[in-house]
Amino acid sequence: MFSASDVKELREKTGAGMLDCKKALEATSGDMEKAIDWLREKGIAKAAKKESRIAAEGLCQIKAEGNNAVILEVNSETDFVAKNEEFGKFVDYLTDQLLKTDVHTVEEALTISDGSETISDKLVALTAKIGEKISFRRFEKITKSDDEVFGLYKHMGGKICVVVVVKGSNEEVAKDVAMQAAAMNPTALNRAGVPKEVVDRESHIIKEQVMAEGKPEEIAEKMVVGRLNKFYKEVCLEEQVFIKDSNLSVLDYVKNNGGEIVSMTRFACGEGIEKRQEDFASEVMSQINNI
Repeated sequence: MFSASDVKELREKTGAGMLDCKKALEATSGDMEKAIDWLREKGIAKAAKKESRIAAEGLCQIKAEGNNAVILEVNSETDFVAKNEEFGKFVDYLTDQLLKTDVHTVEEALTISDGSETISDKLVALTAKIGEKISFRRFEKITKSDDEVFGLYKHMGGKICVVVVVKGSNEEVAKDVAMQAAAMNPTALNRAGVPKEVVDRESHIIKEQVMAEGKPEEIAEKMVVGRLNKFYKEVCLEEQVFIKDSNLSVLDYVKNNGGEIVSMTRFACGEGIEKRQEDFASEVMSQINNI
């Protein structure tokens, strides 16, 4: 029904104990997402840990010229290679090429040629020279109008990159918003950007938690609304508390400076890629010895 590796994966995603993870998988017939919800409903895990899925190395990069900007991610197997000068030069070259070329997919980008070599050729050559796999994972091109400004922010040398577009204000305000997004990791610009299935799932979990506390269903329904508002303040950029002034939301800060946020694009290097190495056998033995 499920394996030891499934227990390990659930533990990494939730931070719950191994035995609790095993119970959760048993209760949900091995369904990973349902098991996460089961643990949350029991109050054993607050949420799936995103950081456990951010383990790939490499760099993100951003650049803007005129009304166009690009954000991209190139992965390597080790952080040592990510700090390699040739790797960095390739990422910068790729950024420049994407900015001045009309391509929209990674597949199209790989065919960009300087007359002698394509991006794909350069990638193969770099991989052969460095000795480990180099992967051009993703990119996004952002266009603004003349009455809008870009806010660009790169954190930790390229581990996190953000591009924000703000209308009717200035670059300083836009950069503040980009720094906010880098630091606080919103998943949407506002409530409209949060998928309905995410809201429905969160509402169900909150309701189960409240009813497990002994509250009647009609009270639980009202408490769901309040806790959902708290959830939105965590995941929606506009509703987050502004890190430079806790008396303001990000939306208020931008409005106070005559602007509105048009868009936010955030890349964290390796997000969504599982590449964690742990001595799981030793952990199992230590758990058994403690039983």
